[in-house]
Amino acid sequence: MSKANVVESRHMNSKPKTKPNIIYVLADDMGYGDLSCLNENCAFPTPAFDRLAAEGMTFTDAHASSAVCTPSRYGILTGRYNWRSRLKSGVLGGYSSPLIEDGRDTVAALVKRAGYRTACIGKWHLGLEWSRTTDAPEAPDFATTDGIDYAGPVKKGPTEYGFDYFFGIAASLDMPPYVYIENDRATALPDHETEGTGMRMWRKGPTAPDFRHEEVLPTLTKKALEFIDDAGKDPFFLYFPLPAPHTPILPVGEFVGKSGTNAYGDFVLMCDDVIAQILRRLEKNGIAENTIVVYTSDNGCSPRADYEALAKFGHNPSYIFRGTKADIYEGGHRVPLLVRWPELIRAGSISDETVCLTDLYATVADILGQTYADDAAEDSVSHVPIWSEADRSGPVRDAVVHHSIDGSFSIRTGKWKLELCPGSGGWSDPRPGEEPADAPPAQLYDLEADIRERRNLFAERPDVVERLTALLVDYVRNGRSTPGAPQKNTGPEHWERLWFTPESGS
Repeated sequence: MSKANVVESRHMNSKPKTKPNIIYVLADDMGYGDLSCLNENCAFPTPAFDRLAAEGMTFTDAHASSAVCTPSRYGILTGRYNWRSRLKSGVLGGYSSPLIEDGRDTVAALVKRAGYRTACIGKWHLGLEWSRTTDAPEAPDFATTDGIDYAGPVKKGPTEYGFDYFFGIAASLDMPPYVYIENDRATALPDHETEGTGMRMWRKGPTAPDFRHEEVLPTLTKKALEFIDDAGKDPFFLYFPLPAPHTPILPVGEFVGKSGTNAYGDFVLMCDDVIAQILRRLEKNGIAENTIVVYTSDNGCSPRADYEALAKFGHNPSYIFRGTKADIYEGGHRVPLLVRWPELIRAGSISDETVCLTDLYATVADILGQTYADDAAEDSVSHVPIWSEADRSGPVRDAVVHHSIDGSFSIRTGKWKLELCPGSGGWSDPRPGEEPADAPPAQLYDLEADIRERRNLFAERPDVVERLTALLVDYVRNGRSTPGAPQKNTGPEHWERLWFTPESGS
């Protein structure tokens, strides 16, 4: 990695008294409206989420960099927009090759250099290099890929990207193979196949004898709590990406029926209890005051939650926002974000600033006084000025770029949001290819006046369209959206997803 043009930490007035522990809990497909602290019409109370909000800061305008999971996870760990990687649309599967580029820095590597113990426990979903017995290609539609040697080492996983320890699953809980991986080995070899249906859906695939889908969330939570217990005196960073409430939707025990809605609501409450267990364990170990706890989601809620059934109970996982997971609309990428750190964050504080989950890297670097090179965290901005409620002349971010499952772009600055596609870019109507013939090529919304994104101002405000378009082109061409030397994007520039020709500017 080049050390030229080092980006300096600029926001912390002084280093914390001691290096804080950092726990980053990432839900899988949880909507903004699934937390009762964010949704006054939430059909069920979420006491642990509400406690986290009451004791820390609630963000009302936080966004994943993508409306689907693999790309948003890439952004979280690297501080780089996902569309700069080779993955220009869609997600990876359980047998996909690694997405994080060789030599690419991660937030785990950053804190490890600062003396932290690091662990990833949960759903990886960023590709792995499985041992092979044949050169069979990756199967389509996330199905089982032939020629895998499950007894061999699993390379280019979390332990090669800055994590000292990994225990978890390769991809989503509905994607084979169904084995636990500890560091670089499967804990048991698959000896049978399983398949789930309905809300309990998972694709048919090889399953290890120690793997039961219903037990995965409790097993991962137990491992996370054990890591907290074993951390010792060294500061630690725990990245805990949950497999829930993504399909298969599998509430168990006391959580079955607890929400009074459907199985999805019950599964959300099971996730809420995960946070409750973590907070209790921090208190038991006497480290609650010196631990940063972050809770968020990789994207919006999936239609698999059954929005129609939930609506009968007055519950909308997308809250007041248009769309769902996969969409360019707010429901696709506006996510819950709660942060607790008593040393810096005022209890019960609220931020309405527009922020992005790619900002974890720069935030942690700022806290620890770490510097990093221009070829790292190109799209990451520190949240420390927000956490500290420092006096500032403007927002920490000039803009945020969003991305949908089909690769459509959107750029947001202030109240304006420009969506460079005629429809949802995802799973909601109008779906890609099904937009009305007379639909404008792009959409422009004033989110202050029209948070539900219903009045397209594309034809009425060409000045705003031109300004936001030019800013996005600069971000793409420069390989970064933060100050520093220009960088190269990985793979093609993705211009085909724009409604204009950038070379001509029209």
